[in-house]
Amino acid sequence: MATEETAAANKDPEIIEAKPFAVIGYFSFLCFVPLILKKKNKFAMFHGKQALVLFILELAASIMKAIPALGDLVFTLSFVVFGILSLVGIVKVLMGEKWEIPVIHEIANKISF
Repeated sequence: MATEETAAANKDPEIIEAKPFAVIGYFSFLCFVPLILKKKNKFAMFHGKQALVLFILELAASIMKAIPALGDLVFTLSFVVFGILSLVGIVKVLMGEKWEIPVIHEIANKISF
């Protein structure tokens, strides 16, 4: 079933057009690329909003680094977790899928442009 959905997604012109922008969006502050350049593309906006939430959480983790000892641990763990989530997001984009990242997706849905 998943291969049928992936095959259909790879033929959808909206997804094909959005893929490069959505992939770029998962690279930290570049989350603004799909949000600015592809405002009318639902696929790019879906992934761009999730990438924006990840970026904001990365910034928060960086600020936590100012706390001695605990900050370094939080930063390191969050760096690994957010990196893995971004990598999976990129893979899902390349497969033409909309992957709802747990918790992040609910926050991203509240963002409107």
